[in-house]
Amino acid sequence: MPCLFKTKPRWTRRKDARPQELLAAALDQFVARGYAATRLEDVARQAGVSKATLYLYFINKEELFKAMVRENLLPIIGEGEQTIDAYEGDSISLFRDMMLGWWQRIGDTPLSGISKLMIAESGNFPGLAQFYHDEVITRGIAIIVRMLERGIARGEFRAVNACMVANVVVAPMLMLMLSKHGFNACQAKPVTPQQYLDSFIDLCLHGLLTDVQPGSANEPNKIMEFPC
Repeated sequence: MPCLFKTKPRWTRRKDARPQELLAAALDQFVARGYAATRLEDVARQAGVSKATLYLYFINKEELFKAMVRENLLPIIGEGEQTIDAYEGDSISLFRDMMLGWWQRIGDTPLSGISKLMIAESGNFPGLAQFYHDEVITRGIAIIVRMLERGIARGEFRAVNACMVANVVVAPMLMLMLSKHGFNACQAKPVTPQQYLDSFIDLCLHGLLTDVQPGSANEPNKIMEFPC
């Protein structure tokens, strides 16, 4: 006797949702396993599709990784660039908001694992390292440089080498992510992100501030030219 009712699939998926689900699965797999150990079949399985379906959207693991980075990190970087352009407050507040916002949007999320992956595996995958440098690191450093130059031009920060200081600013943030993903498990007293960030921001600002505070009638510092 024919069945009168067709069994519905356990779940259905819109075709246009598949790339996003694959990218979400890719983020989980890359962060958990690293680049070399991540298998496309595992990404496909987590996303609920076949490996063949994955290949309809991404031709290989490298392209999947690049798409995952572009999907997750580049929009946040774009928001940071817009924040610099639109910010109306003083540069002290801008610096604090940018650092705390960066931790909230990236450092305190699975996205921070991408930085750990790149540090660990870039030597074995120079093409990926170049891609990450060009599309993520360069733009991220440029945001910090613009933030510092804004403070210098307004007389709120000392006239420092903004290009070099930007790299110095990035280093402690990377260290905080490494602690989160590995070192904290080895420490009797793990690093507390908020205390770390408060200390880091305080140290940076007291090293950058001039004697001229916001609202002073004094002329702002002359911007010194430093090669990047």
